[in-house]
Amino acid sequence: MRKPSFAQALLPYAIRPPDGNLLLLVTQPKDNFERMVLVRAAKERDASEIARVHVQSWLTTYSGIVPDDYLASLNEAERVLSWRDWLTRDIQIFVAEQDGEVVGFVSGGQIREPLQGYDAELFAIYLLDRAQGQGLGTALLRKLAEALAAEGFEGMTVWVLERNPAIHFYEKSGALLINAKEVEIGGVLLQEIAFGWRDLAKLAPPF
Repeated sequence: MRKPSFAQALLPYAIRPPDGNLLLLVTQPKDNFERMVLVRAAKERDASEIARVHVQSWLTTYSGIVPDDYLASLNEAERVLSWRDWLTRDIQIFVAEQDGEVVGFVSGGQIREPLQGYDAELFAIYLLDRAQGQGLGTALLRKLAEALAAEGFEGMTVWVLERNPAIHFYEKSGALLINAKEVEIGGVLLQEIAFGWRDLAKLAPPF
């Protein structure tokens, strides 16, 4: 039997209600218990929960990669203010909501740093540690790709720290390594690499 592609892997577990949201049936790794997760467009009222996921994900993802002093300085209240602003801008933001709690989010829009052949960019995608390994990252990525393709964008990039374990997620999704640069975080120079998807339509087929 042919193994399903990355884009097809979620299809048996996805339900598309008339409101345009996405319902996922996921299995919790710890208790093998199935739960429903809602993937929907973010609203201004989600700013505080997105900020919480953002900060908590940085603490778990970048421990040992980003200087400890920098991680300790992350301020959730400041992130709330930032997200309130970003939620009013012309960008796409979606959240994954489980049992009424936001456990992940993704954001993207027009590319900020030109790269030939690409016009869109995945700005951020984060999940709480306990929400990983259930297909939610895949669902958020595909939902963003679908929304950006509907706006007329064709190719999407993402910048990620080279030591971030999430690079395997991007590689599995079909993204190609296209660029690299150094960035300063907390007074330390770190290598950052860019992945790209040339065809958003292939990343986001109909659910």
